[in-house]
Formats: sequence, structure tokens, C-alpha cells
Amino acid sequence: MTPAPKPGTPATNDSLTVKQQRAASRAKKLEEYHRQQKRAARNKRIGLITGIVVVVVVIALLVTSVILTPRAAQYTAGGNGAEITGVQTFENASDHVETPVSYEQTPPAGGAHNPAWLNCGIYTEPVPNENAVHSLEHGAIWVTYDPSLGDSELEALRSKLPSSYVVLSPFEGLPSPIVLSGWNVQLQVDKADDERIPAFFEEYWKSQDAPEPGATCTGAIDAPGKVS
Repeated sequence: MTPAPKPGTPATNDSLTVKQQRAASRAKKLEEYHRQQKRAARNKRIGLITGIVVVVVVIALLVTSVILTPRAAQYTAGGNGAEITGVQTFENASDHVETPVSYEQTPPAGGAHNPAWLNCGIYTEPVPNENAVHSLEHGAIWVTYDPSLGDSELEALRSKLPSSYVVLSPFEGLPSPIVLSGWNVQLQVDKADDERIPAFFEEYWKSQDAPEPGATCTGAIDAPGKVS
């Protein structure tokens, strides 16, 4: 015979157990929901902070790039007949040839050249003489430097260059560390801070004395090592 429940003891049955289970399940789900909400909010904050940091870094890099990137020097096209100490002049003819050329000057400062000109720009490797001379024919200045020139000197030299109609490249066997060549004109200097360098550009850059002044210095061929 089953004893009767003692007074004060709650009755237990299947329906009460199910209710308790459902309540516990709801509580667990609610707890998990709140946990996910907190995690999502935390991730959102982290993502927002990360995004802000990335934007700030990008802006800082852009500002630094603008500040540190040297601006191209400004020169007036054509000259006014200024006398520049040390400038040599020549009388090279202008002819188009398909064969290699033996030039009288080192580096060349005019003469026969390839029908395709060299696209103006900065090169880290030697460029073909015959194509570079064609660029001189269009009024460009070819700045050559000894490959052993130091990085600081090279940067100083680059700061003197205009943004167009100039070729910069290393050249083996130069008579001086730096040589500037225009069509039938040339200047040899020892240092990049030589005051005659900007004077040479001012007088001979895009010179009207070149055989084809104003002809383009782009759209032909790039030599290996072109960086800009």
C-alpha cells in the first residue's frame, strides 16, 4: 500500500516536470541569445575600431607620401642664349638608321639614331644609345650617371629633373660621375648639387635648336629598368 504524501510536500507529476524542462530550455536559450548579442556588439566595436585605425593609417601614408615625394623641378622650355661654363657643343647630323651606331661623344649627344625613340622617364638600367639619341632629337635631356653613384647623390640628382622630356639612366665609362646631354650640347659635372645642372635644363630642355622640337617623348619603346 502506497503511503500518502506527508503534509507540506509538493506533489510531483509528469506535467510539472515538462514545464520545468521548458522553462529551463527557455532560460538557456535566452542566456545564449544575450551572450550572442554581447559577442556581436563586441565584434562590431572591434570592427569599427579596426576600420578607424586602417583609415587613419592610410591617410597618414598618403600624407607622408605627398610630403616625402620630391616634386619635379620647373623649367622654362627653350633657352635665351645663356652662357654656362663647361658646356660643350657639337655638330652631329640627324639620320635614321637601323644598325648600331658608333658615336663620337660618350655618352652620345646627337647623330644617327634608331627610327624609334626611347620613352622618356627614369631607368635603373643602361638604355640603348640609338633610341635615347632619338629622344634628344625631340628636345629631351638625357641625364646619365656612373653606376657607382651613391643613393643620396642619385636622389639629389632626381630632384633636379623636370616631369617630362628627360631620360635618366646609368652609363658605364662616363668621363665624369654625371653627364647631361641635349642635342649637340653636353655638360659634365662631379656632384648632383652643381648649380650648372638646373642652368643647363633652363637653357636646353625642350630646346628649339633640336631637329624635331616638340615631338613627343612617349608612345614609342621602353627599355628594361624603367621605373617611371
